[in-house]
Amino acid sequence: MFSLQYALSGDPAKPCYVLSYKGLMIMLDCGLSISSVLNFLPLPLVQSPKFQCLPNWNCRDSDIQLEDGEIKECCGCAFVNSAPEFVPPLEKLIDFSEIDVILISNYTNMLALPYITEGTGFCGTVYATEPTLQIGRFFLEELVEYIEASPKENTARMWKEIQHQLPMPLNDVFKPKNWRHLFSMDAVNKSLARVRMTGYDQKLDIFGALQVTPISSGFCLGSSNWTIVSGQEKISYISGSSTLTTHPRPINQTALKYSDVVIMTGLTQAPHVNPDAMLGELCMNVMMTLRNGGSVLIPCYPSGVVYDLFECLSVSLDNQGFTQIPMFFISPVADSSLAYSNILAEWLSTSKQNKVYIPDEPFPHASLVKNAKLKHFKHIDSEGFSTEFRQPCVVFCGHPSLRFGDAVHFVELWGSNPLHTIIFTEPDFPHMQALAPYQPLAIKTVYCPIETSLNFQQANKLIKELKPGVLVIPENYTQPPAIAPQKLDLVIDPIPDKMIIKFKRGEVIKLPLKRKRGRVYLNPKMAKAIVPQEVQPGVTVSTITGVLQVKDNIHDLLPLEPTKEELADEHKSKPSGPPQPYSQLRTVRYEWGTLDINLLLKKLAQDGFTDLKVEQGSAEEVTLLLPSEDTVIKVSEKNTEIMCGGKQSLRLKLRDLLLQCVQSF
Repeated sequence: MFSLQYALSGDPAKPCYVLSYKGLMIMLDCGLSISSVLNFLPLPLVQSPKFQCLPNWNCRDSDIQLEDGEIKECCGCAFVNSAPEFVPPLEKLIDFSEIDVILISNYTNMLALPYITEGTGFCGTVYATEPTLQIGRFFLEELVEYIEASPKENTARMWKEIQHQLPMPLNDVFKPKNWRHLFSMDAVNKSLARVRMTGYDQKLDIFGALQVTPISSGFCLGSSNWTIVSGQEKISYISGSSTLTTHPRPINQTALKYSDVVIMTGLTQAPHVNPDAMLGELCMNVMMTLRNGGSVLIPCYPSGVVYDLFECLSVSLDNQGFTQIPMFFISPVADSSLAYSNILAEWLSTSKQNKVYIPDEPFPHASLVKNAKLKHFKHIDSEGFSTEFRQPCVVFCGHPSLRFGDAVHFVELWGSNPLHTIIFTEPDFPHMQALAPYQPLAIKTVYCPIETSLNFQQANKLIKELKPGVLVIPENYTQPPAIAPQKLDLVIDPIPDKMIIKFKRGEVIKLPLKRKRGRVYLNPKMAKAIVPQEVQPGVTVSTITGVLQVKDNIHDLLPLEPTKEELADEHKSKPSGPPQPYSQLRTVRYEWGTLDINLLLKKLAQDGFTDLKVEQGSAEEVTLLLPSEDTVIKVSEKNTEIMCGGKQSLRLKLRDLLLQCVQSF
């Protein structure tokens, strides 16, 4: 049964969970929390007099000595003067080397992948759709390039030892000792080389025990929800989904219905606003700024909502008579992102797909680039930028945190001019915290979070339609968000007669999903010999005797008498190889009743197992340890497990001894 879920992330928008099932460990997403970078000073592309002149913070306790300039103060807030650090998934809860499979939902939820796969002993498989892999690569490459473009000479460490004595907001951050510096581009490449691409509705076999399938989620290009099926049980993992009509392929709800367990995360981070209204407000503020002769800065990621902003804003500029106003898209991966988005027909909505077959580019930014209305560059120091750049204009560039990237330059360039405007569209970062180290600022600030993932009303409607047996959600979803504490409707509603399980970071929860039945494949020869007998009207039964062979979690029921082909296979097998099922079978016996532990201990001792150790667990469970054989035997009321590290001959020997200790006929 699916017994446990480990919550390695405390941010529902950047999820990372692990399911445990019969020795298999399945990781669901590996999101990276970047909000920690707000506690660090920005990394300017060139030396900034403003940040260099900020006063140092010194501890009042003379016994505590920080490195020179380790903490800087600005307008009542303290910032770490060092290379930014990030919050990877929790490492101490599980061993990443034990992860068998990682299922990625979308490119925003894979940024911690190098932390998990590199230098940890990980040897599992990662599954993601093609757009998730390729656009995720853009995000990771951009992030690494931004950090490496402005290296910090000093690395601040002492502040974490005296965190409780620091001023706001550093004294309130959560476990900074778990933060880590960013990985290298080499780690990114090695990590992404492990990813196997998959398509929507493709059924993937996981060691014969599970069948996992990516289902369109409607959130972004290539985004997926996942179904995990084992025998008669079904789990659905819903992360980063949308029912809005945008450029990705629509959500597939049918495949998620009637699941025994639904794990739901990745709901909107801006539940108090409507994305369409925010898009309209953004266009209005851009037009007002341009009319006053100012320019607009929109900090953004290299893919996703920015495609919709290009489309909407270009139409508004034309309608308002600003056809000559240029739009600049600046990112180390700008050209790759724009080019790649136009070759993804199978992952797009129907309306976008139809344009491909006209033929026409599915996204308008292709024609905007051709007509020089949208100009893209890797960096502000790229060849041709200084020639093309003119104001007023609209600039799209990263990073939305305003801690690194070209956006740092534009905030410093335009921050003292009230004619200019900076518009925040990404809800990942509180915009006032993003601007804090730049204060005081005269630039106009507008917060228009455009979040297309499910809001709480849509999520509650979806849950009712899916009819899950059990719903598993982050604890955050059961109480109003901090940005709108008075909105009591911004929660997941209770489900009548259904269980809702809440969890938070670092928790291990039990999922109430027990395997009631398993699938067994019946040998054709045995099937022909079955003679059903009617025991009551409409009910027929038949006895059957055979050998149950379990290999790679697949159960096969084989006849007692092997076929000629099976005898030939057994004869060909090497003497040192594991015995075939038939060679161990001499007489037909049916075991029943309770295992006699004392008799088993006696027989093990008689057979030469002298270093036997017994550990009593609960009242119904006993563990037998054979250290010299690296073997563990777990005996409980309902089942017995023999774990001996692949020693097939020893396992069969122990099995025979064990069967001698139960009653039979």
